This record gives sequence, C-alpha cells and structure tokens, in this order.
Amino acid sequence: MNSVQTRSAERALSSGTWLIVCGAMLYSILTVTPLMAAHTADEWDWTAPILPLVVDAAVVIVVKLDDVLARLGGHGGRWPVVLRWMTGLMTLALNTADSALKKDPVGVAVHAVAPLLLIVTAETSLAYRRAIARAVAALQAEQESARERREQVARERAEQARAAVREEREHAAMLAREQREHEARMAREQAEREERQRREEREAQQRAEAAEREARERREREREQREQERLQREQQARQQAEADERERAERAARERAALLERGPAHTKLPEDEARRIVTAAFASGLPVRAAAELCGWSVGWVSTRYQELRDAGDGDRPHLVAVGGQ
Repeated sequence: MNSVQTRSAERALSSGTWLIVCGAMLYSILTVTPLMAAHTADEWDWTAPILPLVVDAAVVIVVKLDDVLARLGGHGGRWPVVLRWMTGLMTLALNTADSALKKDPVGVAVHAVAPLLLIVTAETSLAYRRAIARAVAALQAEQESARERREQVARERAEQARAAVREEREHAAMLAREQREHEARMAREQAEREERQRREEREAQQRAEAAEREARERREREREQREQERLQREQQARQQAEADERERAERAARERAALLERGPAHTKLPEDEARRIVTAAFASGLPVRAAAELCGWSVGWVSTRYQELRDAGDGDRPHLVAVGGQ
C-alpha cells in the first residue's frame, strides 16, 4: 500500500467517523431535549438543549484529540479513555432514560442504537487510526531504509568518481606544478638578469647624478662667492658713500658755522654771498630778521629766499647748502 492509498483510507475513516458523530449528536439532541424540557421549570424550558450539546461537545473533543494523537503516534493516558466512555455512557443514559421511565423496552433498544454506535465507532476509529499510524510508520521506515541504501550506493559511486577525478586532478596538478616551477625558475633567472642590469644602470645614474650634483654645488659655491664679493663691494661703496656724505655734511656744517659766525653785516653783501648766508641761516633754523642782519639785505628779500627754500623741500636743503658753499 502506498501513501496515496493510506491517505484515502484515512479520509474515508475520518469522514465516516464524523458522519456517525454528527448523526448521533443530532439524534441525541432531538431525543434528550424533550426529556430535559419535561424535567425543567417552565420558565427555563429554553435551556433544555444545553445539556445534550455539552455532552456531544465532549464527544467531539474526544474524537478530535484521539484523531490527532493517533496521527502523531502518541497516547493520552487513562483520562481520555475515562472521558470517552463517560461521555458515551452519558449519551446512552440520556437517550434511553425517557423510554426506560415509560417502561418501553423497544424504545430503550431503539434509542440505544445511536449512542452504542457512537461509542463503538469512537473506539474502533481510534484502533484503526493507531493501526494505520503504525503501518504508515513502518512503511516510512522501510522507505527511509530503502532511500538510505540508495543514497549509500550513490555516495559510494560518487566517492569512486571523486577519487578518480581527484587522482586525475592530482596528476594534472603535478604536471602543472612542474611547469610552474620551470617557468618560475626561468622567470627568476630573467628577473635576476634584469635586476643586475637595473642595478648597473642605477649605479651609473647615481654616478652621473653625483657628478652633476658636484658640478652644481661647485657652480653654487662660485655663485655664492661672486654674490658675497658683490655684496662686499656694494657694502664698501655704501660705506664710502656714507663717509663722503658725512664729509660733505661736516664741510657744509663748518661752512654754515663760518658764515654764521661772521656776525651782522655792516653793509649789503654781494648777492651770491648773501644767498649762502641765508641758506645757512635757514638750515640752522635762524629767524628771518637774524638772517637779514647777517647778510645786510632786507627782511622781505630774506623772507622770499626762505620761501623758496621751503618750496624746494626739506630734502633739498643740504643740496642747496652745498650749492651755496660751492
């Protein structure tokens, strides 16, 4: 029997079981409800279907859980058996109670059919499900064993194929390794030759760079020496110019002092001499009137010369004094 047939048998068993359960529940509700209504207060007649529904719900729970446990290969212990038989006996008692109270043996027998069928069906379906579960487990175990044997054979064949491929690959790898070693040796020798050539070229380049650097340093030293000589010459020329300038300034100062030490002129001096005296007085910061007394010219004329000297600018005073001295 294959898995398809097993599933078909399980569906048939489940369908038949639930058909019997539903029929028994419906028959039980229709039979027990009048009995409960007759033994209930009038204002509570509407609660008559509750008890058969509760009992039948317990039957449904038992059947369903037994189905699940049977599929899983488990066992609920003794309490599910107690609940199953208790619900079955309660259903039997409730269905036959009315006929038993009326002392109707035929009614008791007729109303006992559905509960008894429900009890026997629940036990039988549970036994069938457990048997089917064991059979399915055995079938699965057999199929698993066959599958493992096929996988073992396939693994052995694959291992043999891998071993052959590995040997071939190792042989090819050995040949490739020998080829690589030969190529590596040739490449190493070529690299050594190239390295030797590069080293020689580098040494020649270093020698050329050293010679060029030496020549450049020599030119730099010569340039620095020339620059130092030029700076020395410029410094000497600047010092000589400063000395000449100091000498000219001292000479001009002596000339101005000599002109100013002559004292007031008693007569009007010649214009050239008067201009020199005015220039010296202006450079010494003497007032216009003092300069006029020294040269013998009028204050207005001396003021005009002072203005000319101011216009010429402070930078030109030494030059004017020197010109006046000459």
